[in-house]
Amino acid sequence: MTETTHTQTTPPGAAGRPRSPEFRLAVDALRGLRQDLFHEAFAYRPLPRMAVDGRLTRHLPDRVRARAAWTPHALVVAGGLVASFAGVAGADVGAPALLCGLFALAPVLLTLVRPVGAFWLSFAATTVASVLSGGWGSQPWPPGGFVSHLLVLTVVAMRTRPRAAAWMWLLTAVYGFWAEAVLGYDHYATDTAPMLVLSALALLAVTVRHVRREAQQEVTAQQSVTEHERSRRTLLEERTTIARELHDVVAHHMSVVAIQAEAAPYRVENPPPELEKAFATIRENAVAALTELRRVLGVVRAEDYEVPDAPQPTLADLDGLLANVREAGLEVEKVVTGAVRELPQGVELSAYRIVQEALSNTLRHAPGAVARVEIGYVLGGLGLRVVNGPAPAPNLVKPSPGAGHGITGMRERVSMLNGEMTAAATDEGGYEVAVFLPVPAAAPAIEGGA
Repeated sequence: MTETTHTQTTPPGAAGRPRSPEFRLAVDALRGLRQDLFHEAFAYRPLPRMAVDGRLTRHLPDRVRARAAWTPHALVVAGGLVASFAGVAGADVGAPALLCGLFALAPVLLTLVRPVGAFWLSFAATTVASVLSGGWGSQPWPPGGFVSHLLVLTVVAMRTRPRAAAWMWLLTAVYGFWAEAVLGYDHYATDTAPMLVLSALALLAVTVRHVRREAQQEVTAQQSVTEHERSRRTLLEERTTIARELHDVVAHHMSVVAIQAEAAPYRVENPPPELEKAFATIRENAVAALTELRRVLGVVRAEDYEVPDAPQPTLADLDGLLANVREAGLEVEKVVTGAVRELPQGVELSAYRIVQEALSNTLRHAPGAVARVEIGYVLGGLGLRVVNGPAPAPNLVKPSPGAGHGITGMRERVSMLNGEMTAAATDEGGYEVAVFLPVPAAAPAIEGGA
């Protein structure tokens, strides 16, 4: 005999049945009621002061503007006083009248600091005031309680979300019908219907105000996004225009320099080797400059530009740079201290560019001077020092004034790497650039296995 085993994956009973959309909607609604009117109902939420930068208030004197910021608080207090006077007038003369006025005033004032708690206090104060009023006026809201509850509903709705306004109106209706049924008020003598109508109009106006303000905020945010996109598109167009103009001007002339440097030796019969080498160096520099120019223009032209596969220069390529500078007539010496090690690519590239720019400044401002490049590998980073002496006195090559962007560019590179840099003239009449680029220590490898 074979036994068949059945595995039940769905729990029996009501818990195993899928919930209907109506049930989920009711659960969400009750969760919203708990969040809006029960959770932290008496939390301290002071009414903020009014902004005084509007079209009317901005022209007021400073002292008047400071007082105008308290306008919402003054209006709430004034409404509470009106409700208090109505409570005193709608009750028996004496202590009951004063108590009715106090019970009408307290919930309104509480909206200034604890708005949701003021809503619940309004129900309690209304119930007590209806008993103290001694049958004066309509029920279950005596005159003071009627005005007070309307004010509380309006202020609380303005300080909460529109969903809370709907819940407050529904609870007000429940309270009115409960008072008629339990407290025995005459259905035709109660003011539940006027309360529901007036409160619905007030809450509807507040809700429309909420929706309109949210719509204005969304429109403002959308306008900001649109303006940002417009500025971004304009910037891209300007960058493309600049890149095109740079390419048309600079690249053309650099190409002409390269072609003329390549063709110049053939125009001279039996040119000396030094001349051929000089023209070859000029051509190589022009081609290298064109390559760098195209790379930079590619970055400027488009945001999604991909860096070419060609490797960026590092400190390992420094000897080639120094050889190129020596051929240009600058006597330069390199000194390396510390244990040479591989550094992060950004540090290597920035160090190379800083040395390149410092030597270019020496060629430009002190032609014929002697330069020294010092590279120090230390525990916490990399130290660079490029110093040159003064240009020789009988100098046939005149200094070439620059645009003044070299030092700024070096400082930007150093700042990007959180380094330090000093650049100043030396006592001997030369110039010194000292840089320290911090390099974080590599995390030690963790060995282990299963």
